[in-house]
Amino acid sequence: MDGEAATDRVLWQVTGTDALSFLQGLVSNDLLPLGKGAGIVWAALLTPQGKYLADFFVVQPQDGPLLIDIAAPFAPATLRRLTMYRLRADVRITESPLCVRRGLGTPPAGALPDPRHPALGWRAYGTEAGSPPQIDWDAIRVAHVIPESGIELVPDDSYLLEAGFDRLHGVDFRKGCYVGQEVTARMKHKTELKKGLARVTVQGEAASGAEITTADGKPTGTLFTRSGNRAIAYLRYDRATGPMQAGSATVTLDPDQPQDLPS
Repeated sequence: MDGEAATDRVLWQVTGTDALSFLQGLVSNDLLPLGKGAGIVWAALLTPQGKYLADFFVVQPQDGPLLIDIAAPFAPATLRRLTMYRLRADVRITESPLCVRRGLGTPPAGALPDPRHPALGWRAYGTEAGSPPQIDWDAIRVAHVIPESGIELVPDDSYLLEAGFDRLHGVDFRKGCYVGQEVTARMKHKTELKKGLARVTVQGEAASGAEITTADGKPTGTLFTRSGNRAIAYLRYDRATGPMQAGSATVTLDPDQPQDLPS
């Protein structure tokens, strides 16, 4: 059996004549290529103020209806919001009978590459359940500074560009209007990001969610996913210039950032 079961995901099928156009008008990325054939797109649903609510994959398998692959804790609230936006559109969102699998290495037939980063391998949608989870996805995410729903991506707080959606192919600036589009576009074209995610080195004990401060106690950011002595942190860049503190740990900006991370 190829790939491990994505036990932390919920899979919906989206049917009706307006399925693709309905989602296209709501999310941060361009879904129209899915109307031409099999594919997968990572996108986010935002508040009108441009803040993150949820992220998910929109998938067009080789056969069958459009799918939404979303983190389980985010599924109920996201379904309620999509239902609220549906109005008179010919759209039905129901539970899919298929399973989500993911893996690294050679993909099985019909699998699709994770659109965020090549290091995340592939995702597959079918009747096979997959093997028990065993891949250290956190280590991969930390290595490439890839945010996760509910950890680095915080509802009603995170902004897409600060979270790296631009470099991870989760936002399209040419697609036209969607909820929260104006704020996202303004951040892209009119401001320089002063805060965002980066990889840090951690020496000592500190829990995920711990506040990071400068040596003289000024708030600098938040520590998130950790793998070994490295972690993803949300930082105020102008204060992340020397040794910092989180819990009893010393935190420093990793000088060897991923090559695709904006400097």
